[in-house]
Amino acid sequence: MEDNPAPSGRSLMDVDTFNSNFGIIWATETYLCYEVEVREEDTWVPVEGLQGFLRNQVYCHAELCFLDRVPSWLLDEGKQYRLMWYISWSPCPDCAPKLVDFLRKNSHVQLRIFAARIYTKLDGYEDGLRRLQDAGAKLAIMTPKELQHCWDTFVDNQGQQFEPELELLEKIRARCQRLENILRIQGN
Repeated sequence: MEDNPAPSGRSLMDVDTFNSNFGIIWATETYLCYEVEVREEDTWVPVEGLQGFLRNQVYCHAELCFLDRVPSWLLDEGKQYRLMWYISWSPCPDCAPKLVDFLRKNSHVQLRIFAARIYTKLDGYEDGLRRLQDAGAKLAIMTPKELQHCWDTFVDNQGQQFEPELELLEKIRARCQRLENILRIQGN
């Protein structure tokens, strides 16, 4: 029996890629792990086959690569869906408006974003995150709980235990506070 077989033949991320993109190293790419859930009565249930990961491509950020996939899934507009993202960088100010537009056009879809880091490279990133929140997206920094979930669900970990470094735990606390401050401040 395999230690961590990929369900339904989907690919799993290798350990080094996960550690490089969701750990303390300053990652140069964006990886987005995702799960789609559908509401059945009072419960969110995973949609079989709509789970995986992707990364940014030339001229296409990971978030937009994801949005390109959604139409092929033929999500029933009569049902409620929740997109769960575990992403190495929060959406940049160029992607945020496109995500807001997607949410406005798809009222049957909720978006929860757990980011390992806050993307700060371009001006306007704070406004972009606030606009996402205003559009109904739930934003949070990945805690050890979400990192463990990704390790168990998306990583070919060969049965290894996930053990976050102390430095990562300290960075998580600081990033949580930073995101909380960004989302609390309403810019002019």
